[in-house]
Amino acid sequence: MLRSIAWHGMRAVEFSKGDYAALLVPDMGANLVRLADTRRGIEILRAPAGDEVEEFRRRPHVFGLPILFPPNRIADGQYTFDGRTYRFPITDAKGGHYHHGILKSQPFAVSKAWETADEMLVECRYYSNAGNDAIFRDFPHEFKCKIVYRLTAGGLEQEVMFANRSKEPMPVGVGFHTPMRIPFAGGAAGDYVMRAAIGEQVELSGRNIPTGRKLPLSEKFARLRGAGLQVTDCDPIEAAFTVREIEVDGKPFRGALVENLRTGVRTCYEVDGQDDLLDDLEQRRQGSLLLPRAAVVDDQRPEHARPRSRRFPVDRPGRDVEHEIPVVRQIVVVPESGTVSDENGRRRSV
Repeated sequence: MLRSIAWHGMRAVEFSKGDYAALLVPDMGANLVRLADTRRGIEILRAPAGDEVEEFRRRPHVFGLPILFPPNRIADGQYTFDGRTYRFPITDAKGGHYHHGILKSQPFAVSKAWETADEMLVECRYYSNAGNDAIFRDFPHEFKCKIVYRLTAGGLEQEVMFANRSKEPMPVGVGFHTPMRIPFAGGAAGDYVMRAAIGEQVELSGRNIPTGRKLPLSEKFARLRGAGLQVTDCDPIEAAFTVREIEVDGKPFRGALVENLRTGVRTCYEVDGQDDLLDDLEQRRQGSLLLPRAAVVDDQRPEHARPRSRRFPVDRPGRDVEHEIPVVRQIVVVPESGTVSDENGRRRSV
């Protein structure tokens, strides 16, 4: 099933494949606000309920799969990149930051929508230029953002690509504010743990800006790499980490998974090699929020520079060549495995 519908005064695309159903809102940053396993009755993401639609309009970054460009905070609303100073409005008055950008609330066009025997595909595009200047007036680069969703019987794949259509280097940092719903398959919050492919903890200042120091994981956060950590209905959590693969079912894994220890059902959120950090591991209503990013907070400042620069190359003047950087992530539900974990994280048959 693939169809266009009206959703609380906005246009939306509803599609399904196998046991999965999805709802995409192009008018709000091409946000996929709902992903569900309908056979098991599992809501994977935090979707806006009817009384939360106005909050979704104001704060789309706490629902679904919102795109953040740039992700997280730009201290004092400005940075200099490649000899050019960029200035943005302060949107976090308390911290004095430009926070999460506005691409998350911009209208995208649905450029493709089709069904094959194997998948549903929906592609959305946003063009930033002098004639569509919500972003361009503060970030004067012509660019295209393309988001592709592929839904199969095995889960959802999201691919995001930015194309620099200007003739100058363009700084690019992108992240996703992903609220994973907990509980999602019955039981209480204490029945669920999260595992995540984290490496070191990133030290943050009082303004939540990285200090440049990397810290070893505490005993508490080390559980994210091992047996798992309860991340809802617990003491407040807000932390940032580098990414280092963990092993899941004998295979390397980059991302995070949430597991119901009583049933063995898991929701898995896997990211590709371009996501360098898992940030803003926070408690939120109805779940835990994860921000995988292909950039550090305040990424473009010289003191935060990294060997692998997040910028597009420049072709010769006069040529209209688009250079794309893809970022891919997958979300799936792993069904009941016939085992549960004991208090030490060991698996036993049931």
